[in-house]
Amino acid sequence: MDERNERGSDRSADRAVYIISVAAELAGVHPQTLRIYERKGLLRPRRTPGNTRRYSDRDIERLREIQELTQRRGVNLAGVKMIMELQAELEELRRRTAELEEELRRARGSGADRGPTGADLGRGSADLGPEGTGLGRSGGDPEHPGAIIPLRAIPRFPWSASWDDAEAPEGR
Repeated sequence: MDERNERGSDRSADRAVYIISVAAELAGVHPQTLRIYERKGLLRPRRTPGNTRRYSDRDIERLREIQELTQRRGVNLAGVKMIMELQAELEELRRRTAELEEELRRARGSGADRGPTGADLGRGSADLGPEGTGLGRSGGDPEHPGAIIPLRAIPRFPWSASWDDAEAPEGR
């Protein structure tokens, strides 16, 4: 029942009910500001069949976050867009981590299905790491789902090729 209430509140937060003037007033900005944010890709209001913008409570909250970053923190709109994209990516990674942790708990709970072994992934048993956690030296094979990939193999930011590239330049 709690889950249903949570989903219901998510739906109401996503329900686009405010016209541009009301949304602007609720967020404390001029309606033209909302149009600019939409043009810059910071906001995506829903549209009615007559092509009128409609904003949800979630959109209003996002507008307030944009205002916080631009007005109080001094971040420009390009920076705001990047921050919000990284926040969305982080949220997706957290969601995926929770899924994987739950999957791991289930796999550890059932003795019959232990998941892939080091041999299944093309690794020696020495690479399995402590108590077969899969956190060994060589990492995993991206061709095998569920393979463990070392953190250093994942780009830190979209603009850097690896964690090594993100370190301070020489001379510092």
